[in-house]
Amino acid sequence: MSYRIFLAGASGVIGRRLTPLLHSAGHYVCGSTRSRANADLLRSLGADPVVVDVFNASALSRAVAQARPDVVIHQLTDLPKDLNPREMGAAIVRTARIRSEGTRNLVRAAIAAGARRLVAQSIAWAYAPGAEPHAETDPLDTGAEGESGVNVQGLIALEYLTLKSPPLEGIVLRYGQLYGPGTISDQPSNSAPVHVDAAAYAALLAMDHGRPGIYNIAQSNRSVAVGKARAELGWTSDFRLPA
Repeated sequence: MSYRIFLAGASGVIGRRLTPLLHSAGHYVCGSTRSRANADLLRSLGADPVVVDVFNASALSRAVAQARPDVVIHQLTDLPKDLNPREMGAAIVRTARIRSEGTRNLVRAAIAAGARRLVAQSIAWAYAPGAEPHAETDPLDTGAEGESGVNVQGLIALEYLTLKSPPLEGIVLRYGQLYGPGTISDQPSNSAPVHVDAAAYAALLAMDHGRPGIYNIAQSNRSVAVGKARAELGWTSDFRLPA
């Protein structure tokens, strides 16, 4: 079955792998970006581009309404491409705002447009200290301080808005540390890694697989449990796009 998709953050690291994957599966993709410079790229990947800022609630609502999506996919962040440590402090604050205020605007726009499901990007390395591997029912590290605390508060807001905004069916994908094309490394990390193509594949599956809820998306590792994604989404960490 084909769907109409509004992909927020289509020009990001995962969005650039997810857009052609959705297009090749027969879905219509309206891909959002903040930069007009990315519009031609998104067209080449198979999306109808729309230039919109997630903080402009009225413009975002119009853009989503025009797309008439069945599913909204939230892949928005604001991190430096090379994850430069000197830039990460400000980037974490910007991304936390996206995950709170931006997600709130996106949820409202999705509901107004009649979307049935929201799939949102979270992370799998923000669990509170405790026994490992962490299951999706384990708490996030609400006691974190400094930049980590800002990050966790943004995640809490994003996950709550995604999961608690009826009539939307909310799916939260807690991604491991990305590697592969467009990321800072071609090799997996030692803690909860996931290839960017496998991350994109999880979002494709989550459009019509799995019950609303949270799913860890990472290669088998000692840090997080990934059996739920395999069982309910039919996901595999081995998925790769053609070269």
